[in-house]
Amino acid sequence: MRLTVVGSAGSTAGPDSPASCYLVEAEDADGRTWRIVLDLGSGAIGPLQRYCDPARVDAVVVSHGHPDHCADLAALSVLRRYGPAKDDGLPPLPLYGPAGIDDRIMEIAGGGDRGDLEPFAYMPVDADDAVEVGPFSLTFARAWHPVPANAVRVAGPSAANGEATLVFTGDTDRCDEVLELARDCDVLLAEAGWAHSRVNPEGIHMNGTQAGTLARDAGVGELVVTHVASWVDPAPTLELAAVAYGAPVALAAPGRTVVL
Repeated sequence: MRLTVVGSAGSTAGPDSPASCYLVEAEDADGRTWRIVLDLGSGAIGPLQRYCDPARVDAVVVSHGHPDHCADLAALSVLRRYGPAKDDGLPPLPLYGPAGIDDRIMEIAGGGDRGDLEPFAYMPVDADDAVEVGPFSLTFARAWHPVPANAVRVAGPSAANGEATLVFTGDTDRCDEVLELARDCDVLLAEAGWAHSRVNPEGIHMNGTQAGTLARDAGVGELVVTHVASWVDPAPTLELAAVAYGAPVALAAPGRTVVL
């Protein structure tokens, strides 16, 4: 299983990174490559095309309905309906996310008829839901954020033969639900939207220290920190996260690949 960071900028796309978007790939027993996109935030649809054909991915998982995590679903709809694959008879693309993501696509696309939803097979998911996509097993937990939001655990084939596990927090404050979802995972992709700020309102984001203590308390194998705003130097956040985690941490920079 491979994780590729497509975009990681928090809150808005930045000059060097689109907003939240991560590509997860794995081969099944027959050698077929399966691809899941985690979030499709503002500015992500362009760079995603460096790594795959977005019209042909096997599923999209959206953590929540803020534009920096879902805005380019409308662009993917356009690409599927009018792009090079428009006449290829592609089946509807499985789309998993909290209730209301279909409405968000319509809002971002400007309303009108529901044609923007035709490329998708939207399935709302909530805490404790689980789905299978090819060789992947996805399990969801509720995150702590001002809008309905999920974290997701992805289990799939390991490069070392066996099973590998990746947990993506989406946007969340530290909470027990996400802690339990992350328990003993191989890689934790954890947001630190409050960066190195030490006094933060509850129920929105984590800072570097919280991301690190979450990884430590969950016993994860590797911590990758993401969702730091483009106008913030990530170095102090990574330092706080590493101290709390008790080991070096990585920054989710566009183009970074993690093999699980």
